[in-house]
Order: sequence, then C-alpha cells, then structure tokens
Amino acid sequence: MNFTKRFFTMNALAVLASIGLTVLAAIIFIASYTKVFGREVQMKEFQQFIEVRAAISELRSEAQTYKFEQLMDTKFQKELAGRANAVGAHVIVIKNREVLYATKSFAKIDIEKSLILSDGSSGSDTLELDGSMYMYARADYALSSGDTGVLLLLAPTKLKYGIYWSFAIFTLSFFTVIFLLMNLWVSYRFSRGIVSPIARLKKAAIAISEGDLSRGIPEEGEDEIRELCRTLELMRIKLKESVYLQQKYDDNRKFLVSSISHDLKTPVTSIKGYIEGIIDGVAKTPEKLEEYLETARSKAILVNAMIDDLLLYSKLDLNQLPYHFERSDLQAYFEDCVGDYNYEFQKANVTIELISELQAPVQVLIDVERLKRVIQNILDNALTYVEKGTGRVAIILRETRTSAIIEIRDNGKGIPENKLPHIFDRFYQADPSRKIGSGLGLAIAKQIVEGHEGKIWATSQVGEGTRIMISLKKF
Repeated sequence: MNFTKRFFTMNALAVLASIGLTVLAAIIFIASYTKVFGREVQMKEFQQFIEVRAAISELRSEAQTYKFEQLMDTKFQKELAGRANAVGAHVIVIKNREVLYATKSFAKIDIEKSLILSDGSSGSDTLELDGSMYMYARADYALSSGDTGVLLLLAPTKLKYGIYWSFAIFTLSFFTVIFLLMNLWVSYRFSRGIVSPIARLKKAAIAISEGDLSRGIPEEGEDEIRELCRTLELMRIKLKESVYLQQKYDDNRKFLVSSISHDLKTPVTSIKGYIEGIIDGVAKTPEKLEEYLETARSKAILVNAMIDDLLLYSKLDLNQLPYHFERSDLQAYFEDCVGDYNYEFQKANVTIELISELQAPVQVLIDVERLKRVIQNILDNALTYVEKGTGRVAIILRETRTSAIIEIRDNGKGIPENKLPHIFDRFYQADPSRKIGSGLGLAIAKQIVEGHEGKIWATSQVGEGTRIMISLKKF
C-alpha cells in the first residue's frame, strides 16, 4: 500500500475510531446520569410533559368549536380557566393584539413574542417567555367585523432541557478531543515511520556525497522507506568497495612502481655493465664475448620473469584474473607435474619424486594452469635452496575426510623460525644475500591457492629442510 492510500486509510480509521469511542462515551454518560438521578424521575417528568401537552391540545380543539363571542362569556371563561388550571396552564384571550382576558399577567412584549412564535412557522410547540419555557396551544378566530381573535393556552414545562444541553456539549467535546488525539497519533506514526527516516536518509546521503562511507544506513520506517534504506545501504556498500578497490589499486600500483624500481635496478645495471664492456672492447676474445652476451641474456630473462610476476600478482591481488575450474584426478595431475619438471631437476642433479598415500582416487576442482604456477614457484624455490648432487624434493599426496593435502618437501638448509611467518609476503626473501627472482613466487602461490578456497602454509627446520603444505577441498 502506497503512502497516499495508507494516509487516507489511517485518517478514515481515526474518524471511525473517534465516532465509536464517542458513542461509547455517550452511552456511559446516559447510564451514569440515569443511575445518579433515577430513571423513574425522568420517566415521570416526561410522562407529565406528554399529559399536559395532550390536555391543552384538547382544550384548544374544544374551544375551536365555539364562536369567539362565547370566549367573552364570564361563566365560560371561569370554566375554561378551571380546566386549564387543573393541568397548570394559563388562558389568554386576545383581540386585535389586545389582551381581553388572562389568568396570568404577562408583559406586553411577551404577548407580542408569543403571538409571533406561535403562528405555526417555527415548527415547535414550545417558546420562552421571561426566562421560562412554555408549551403552547393556539386557536385563531376570524370575526365578521374583520377583526382577529386568538385563544392562547400556555403551560409552563418542567422538563429539564439542561441535561440534553449537557449531553450535547459533552458529546461534541469528547468527539473533538478524541479526534484531535487520533490525528496526533496518525501524525506521530507518519513522523516516526516516514518523516524521521527520510530526514536520517537525507543526512546519510549528504555524508555519502561528502565522501564519508563509514556510517551504515539502518533499515527503518514503513515498507517503502525500509526498501529505500536497504537500497541506499547496498549502494553505500558497493561504493565503499569500489573506493577501497580503487585505493588498493592505487597503493598497489605505487608499491609495484617502487618495487620495480628497486628490484630491477640490479639486473638492469648488470646488463648495462656487460653491454658497455662489449662496446668498450673488454671482451676481446670470442669466448669472452659469448660469456658477456650470455650473462646479459640471462639477466634480461630474469628481468622479464620479474615483470611477469609483478603483473600476475597485481591482477591476482585485484581479483582481475579469472579462474577456469575443472574436476581433476589429484594423483594423475601431479604425475604430469613431476614429468614436466623431471628433466630440469635431472639437469640440476637434484632428485624429484612423487609419493602417493591415497587409498583411492581423489577428485579436486582446480584451475589446471593456475595451480601449475603454484607448483612451479614452490619447486623453483626448492631447486634454488637445495644442494646440487644431494638435493632431494618429494611431492607427497595424502587426504583427510574432507580435504586433499599436497606436501612439497625438500632437504635444503631450511628457514629460520623468525622468518618463516613472512615467506608468503610479497617481495620478501628469506635469504637477502641470494637476490634471485622477484620475491613474489610464494605470494602468488598463496593468492592462487586462496582463489581455490584452499590453504597454504609452511614448516621448516634449519639444516633439515622445508615443507610446504597445500589443502584443497575434495569432490
């Protein structure tokens, strides 16, 4: 239901509730009054009122059967006065607006007033004379002389009209108060459910426009307002994420530029030195020239690998590198990996082997190329830090109830305990004296494994070697 329908519905309910409560209050008022003053008294007064009205009406009807001249007869006047007095009424005989006979003296202005109010145009059978209420009955006579005669019967009424005025004032006042209270309640509901939340949304929108994205927007108010709050909060979260990614991208770019400048300086300087040596004629023999060119080429290859690592890490860090997952057999996958690196390890005179402790085939969901980059980075590190001739690297496959565990173990010199927690940090090298590579190998490995919703960690003993463990979900 939209705001307009809800507003009119609530106002209609406020009116109906006010009417209902007023009716209930009126019933209680009447019941209370009857209990205090007595129902019998009220009924007796009302019955007396009806009897007097009937009596003077009967007198009027009877008088209309006589001629006006008979009203002037003293004997008839006494008889009429006696019958009127029996019901507490007064008799007034008027000719051409002059009082000829009256059982009670009235002021001339009251006589004129009674003639005006009793002509039948008012629609009422009561009138007020000198502060008192009277019931009246009137008979008009047309005389042969052209004059007009009037018989006026006036009976003071004892019916208490004050109670009716009190009842009317009470009812009207109660309805007014209840209606105002109901409207205040409607206004309060709309203020709490619409006006106040909109005011807070306005402040939140101003804060967002000024770049403050830290304050959350609570879901409050009526349905439409609550939906608006939810939409703005989602917008704030997405905008905050966008700003965070942009800041992270800028920081990462600055860091990469700084790291490139620092890490590429050594190999680029070396390349420059060897090329200058060739130009200056230092490499005079073909053998020396070939040595200089080969060294420059290897340094250029190193620079290219470092740049590739930097770009790959940047894309991984910003979640800009898509993964293409496929279900693979774990043992078959690593048999292929060992086969790919077997020649390289033989050339370096280092042993590499695959040890499977799996009881049955294990399926994992992996990006084949990305995970191969992880294994490559770990094996390159192992190949770098093991002794040639006696070096040994083992890839051990095992499983738990829910995970597949890949352990890559070497018998190198190991990593000191204080440096072990930092080996997955970017640009960190446990042995600064051996400045080989970009320092991003294990950082890239960690990003890719976490992209597989897996975990990677390491243990090491100085002088005994290092163990890198990877945990992946089984399927």
